[in-house]
Amino acid sequence: MTTLLTSVTASQRLDSRGKPTVQVEVRTVDGTFRAIVPSGASKGDYEAVEKRDGGKAFGGNGVLEAVKNVGEIIGPALIAQRFDLGMGLKELDYFMVGLDGSSDKSNLGANAILGVSMACARACAAAKNIPLYEFLARETRLRRQGFVMPVPFLNVLNGGVHSGNPMAFQEFMIAPTGASSFAQGIQWAAEVYQELKSIVAKTFGKAAIGIGDEGGFAPPISQPHEALDLIMAAVKSAGYEGRFKIGIDPASTEFFTEGEYDLGFKSGEPRKLSSTQLMELFQGLVGKYPIALLEDPFAQDDWDSWSAFNKICKGSAVELVGDDLLATNIRRIDKASKADACNSLLLKVNQIGTVSEAISAAERAYELGWSVFVSHRSGETTDDFIADLAVGIGCGHLKSGAPCRGERVAKYNRLMDIEEELEAKKTSCSYAGEAFRYAHTNTKG
Repeated sequence: MTTLLTSVTASQRLDSRGKPTVQVEVRTVDGTFRAIVPSGASKGDYEAVEKRDGGKAFGGNGVLEAVKNVGEIIGPALIAQRFDLGMGLKELDYFMVGLDGSSDKSNLGANAILGVSMACARACAAAKNIPLYEFLARETRLRRQGFVMPVPFLNVLNGGVHSGNPMAFQEFMIAPTGASSFAQGIQWAAEVYQELKSIVAKTFGKAAIGIGDEGGFAPPISQPHEALDLIMAAVKSAGYEGRFKIGIDPASTEFFTEGEYDLGFKSGEPRKLSSTQLMELFQGLVGKYPIALLEDPFAQDDWDSWSAFNKICKGSAVELVGDDLLATNIRRIDKASKADACNSLLLKVNQIGTVSEAISAAERAYELGWSVFVSHRSGETTDDFIADLAVGIGCGHLKSGAPCRGERVAKYNRLMDIEEELEAKKTSCSYAGEAFRYAHTNTKG
């Protein structure tokens, strides 16, 4: 039986920062399927372009034009093409890419296109009568040997443009690699988070337990070692020493100016480091703390620093993740491969604008022997799509913020649902744990 789109509509809704975003609803004989698009605050120059209205409403951030593009251009064109959703998503996604016609989806808006892509992915899964994560797994070129539940990297201390404190580095994450299941890992992480809350309150006063965009605390600290010492104290207090790894996302593009990195960019008191000095700072932190992952340690076009630091990291356990550097874009991935600049892709579906292109980017990273790290955005929604995506592509780890705020917890709750579902069906399912970087090798090309 052919499954066709019968309706494609969109509406303006709000993300976790109260800014407008696009909600898309598609209908087929199987029902109604919805998706809501996230947005970032720390954005690289190579991301697909959102369509924003400008003007006075919502400070120029309205998305009514993108909503109109879904209802008047994208939807009618897809319905006219009579795509059989039972055949998968790729043809539909790449048709939308061609319909837009630009290199960065700026004509119709990446937020318009992605909303349709995500909603249609759910409709495709329903057409096959399978869960979304299984549909996404089938959309890859990999033959799966069971499913792998990802290790959550939870951003428990916020800095950078995600908070009002003087900390330059944007995210400090905890990862329960020593747990035996995803559910246990979330339990441990939630307990550490609560211990951290108590420590922050005791150290800086209750006013310091306010949270940043991604649910992490934002105490009045400015030095990376201060954040890491707080985390280590919380892990110890919770009774989980040796069972957690740490990830850091400095989001260095945000404080890179004229060839230097200004770690005092938020305080008004410059603290400028050369790339060599910044490398030495990272090396010192890695040598002292159980850091397993560094994301965007250098700016998006500081290729020499990326390549030099990647040589230093060779043979170590540190995952060097490209976010702004790569923008979930295969052209940027290939450039980074030639420059030997990193060993991991941060996967954000709204950076590229369709689900199929995001999956292709992950496949390319795997071909290069890299790992893949699925990510939310700071301007999130309660849509839990990336939870299924992480399981579907077998990436072994994802980040969705602190165990706080509904739009963050929605992803973790969905992953616990998936784990329970797989166990109930007696489907092969394991927790990535210490081997999170290599979870995808549990597949065959």
